Amino acid sequence: MSMLFGMATRKVTITIDERDLARVKVLVAEGKSPSVSAFVQHAVTVALTDADLWDETFEEWLAETGGPIT
Repeated sequence: MSMLFGMATRKVTITIDERDLARVKVLVAEGKSPSVSAFVQHAVTVALTDADLWDETFEEWLAETGGPIT
């Protein structure tokens, strides 16, 4: 485990489509991301934020319509 931007990080192995990885490497080479790891971390953070927002939105919809579907 190491520290990145003040938070604990852990090295993991993932499987990713070769074309997607190639596109990420191009973005890194163009300086649009500092590294493949940084790109993946950002993508994970965005996906988790989206999931949280969908949960909140869904709960709001349920509250507005009278609760869970029965």
